[in-house]
Amino acid sequence: MRALCLALGLVLSPAAALASICHSFVEGVPGIRYASLETAALSPAVRILYVAHSTYRIETPAGIASNTDYFGANGPGEIPTVVTMNHAHQTHYTDYPDPAIEHVLRGWNPAGDGPAEHFLELEDVIIRNVTTDIRGWGEPEKDGNSIFVFEVANLCIGDVGHLHHMPTEGQFAALGRMDVLMLPVDGGFTMRVEEMIELAKRLKSSVVLPMHYFGRTTLERFLAGMADEFQIEIRDETALDIAYDTLPSRPTVMVLPPVRSVGLD
Repeated sequence: MRALCLALGLVLSPAAALASICHSFVEGVPGIRYASLETAALSPAVRILYVAHSTYRIETPAGIASNTDYFGANGPGEIPTVVTMNHAHQTHYTDYPDPAIEHVLRGWNPAGDGPAEHFLELEDVIIRNVTTDIRGWGEPEKDGNSIFVFEVANLCIGDVGHLHHMPTEGQFAALGRMDVLMLPVDGGFTMRVEEMIELAKRLKSSVVLPMHYFGRTTLERFLAGMADEFQIEIRDETALDIAYDTLPSRPTVMVLPPVRSVGLD
């Protein structure tokens, strides 16, 4: 796989190239996935809880909790072990994370001397990032946002953060497959709804979890655009238990109600 990465001009650490279960460079061949010896046994379930806004809480079988686009909302349960952040807006990060949080992964590099690079192996999860640019309300910011990938229990879970542009071919290749995709569908602060629909369909995720929307109108536009290829499920539960073996046979958009609401961008 490392040779393929080099051929595509990607820069992946040796650990990332060897350890990732998510990379697949077979383009245009439906149904192709990397095989894993672990799939011989039933995979354990991962719990995904919609906390608020763009914050999902991912709980692994080993008990590692990670909160995405963390702005201080922990959700029910213990303080997360890991938080990821993006800084396009204040509702996606905090300058004052709880000191009890062991790993704070910022999607931008505060030092400003290159992109943020994360590859964290912790118990049963690998967390890595692929940077994208922030459009900005003045000057754009290169590598200001990160798409975070959580590799756990044979699942590849992606959170695109505050995505402002369609990923490049190199970024798509670095991401690999996305079994579960967390996608902002506000239609203005991030990409247009039509572009998010295009992104979701290109990644062909088994489960798409909408987030970062304001009222039902924008959400309904996204769901209407996805309904031709994806099943739509409106759920009452704030949490989803998902395993590699229980991924839906038809790609599905699952709308979870948040634990709390945040009326900000």
